[in-house]
Amino acid sequence: MNPMTHITHDDGVTRSYSQATIHRGVVYPCGQIPTQADGSTPEGIRQQTLVCLDNLEATLLRCGSSLGNVLQTTVFLAHQEDFATYDEAWRSRFAELALPPRTTLFVAGFRGTKRIELSAIAAIDKES
Repeated sequence: MNPMTHITHDDGVTRSYSQATIHRGVVYPCGQIPTQADGSTPEGIRQQTLVCLDNLEATLLRCGSSLGNVLQTTVFLAHQEDFATYDEAWRSRFAELALPPRTTLFVAGFRGTKRIELSAIAAIDKES
């Protein structure tokens, strides 16, 4: 039997969802938003993209994985005109890694000044 493990948020804030679920060597993190540890959100899409990826990396590391083990990503952008800048920031963050498969969707309705959210699936690092 291979049970699921639900990872709670490490900041102690109660939410309606787990930070991640681990099942059969795969990590399913919650959606990653561009909110920094101090609660602020950067203004531009480049910085928001990098913060989302930093948040994803922190979650994956906590679960025994890493950005290098990402199997698939889905990215939600608020504005089509942000695509080129987001893509450049994405490529810079994955510069030393294989680029994972990615789907990008354009959506409306983010709260506040957020312009991006991303979701990912990653394998557990067997050496962890």
